[in-house]
Amino acid sequence: MTATFIGRQVLATREDGRYVVVQAPADDAPALEAVQRACFPDLSEEEIATAGHFLSHQAHFPEGQLAVLDTDTGRLVASSSDLRLKVDFAHYAHPYLEETGDNLFTTHDPEGDWLYGADIGVHPDARGQGLATLLYGARHDLIRRLNLRGHVAGAMPKGYGAVAHDMPIEQYVLEVIRGERRDPVLSVQLKRGYGVWGIIPDYLEDDSCRNHGVFIVWRNPDYRPEAG
Repeated sequence: MTATFIGRQVLATREDGRYVVVQAPADDAPALEAVQRACFPDLSEEEIATAGHFLSHQAHFPEGQLAVLDTDTGRLVASSSDLRLKVDFAHYAHPYLEETGDNLFTTHDPEGDWLYGADIGVHPDARGQGLATLLYGARHDLIRRLNLRGHVAGAMPKGYGAVAHDMPIEQYVLEVIRGERRDPVLSVQLKRGYGVWGIIPDYLEDDSCRNHGVFIVWRNPDYRPEAG
């Protein structure tokens, strides 16, 4: 029997049952915007995802729009947004808004064989609860269900801004890969099995990473080419 919470199918659950992952419907759009603004106060207004953007995400690819609910309160406390793309690994360096169709997901390709991680955020009030891990697990489950090649994203190296005057971004990323330096975003993603493919200049407008993105890749170990 499929588990549900307030009428929604539960896609993943924290071990103690306190938090669940569900598909985000249209009614969640205002709450999704609230989480986005709380998570990314340094993002420019042009790049922040509003309720209207989230509605567009849901219209183009509803399966890729996930939310975490607190089962005690029903409050939406975290979310992730994904779309499907065909990836040209020789030309991966694209600005975020170009890759996501101005954050509307008009670039979603129903035949795309990679899941592109446009966004993930946990409200500051709910951090440290393993919610990002829940969302990544649900994303990887979706990749397996759809038999996609894997997951790609532009990670924000948010620790770089503090040391940018001391080193180029290439050196910073290399030190993070080697474990010589910890980045609050990239280090966590590397521990989840993602690898660094390259650096994206002018990926987005955020001073904490000096506008850089890091193109990361997780390959689906269960991908079946013959079933694609």
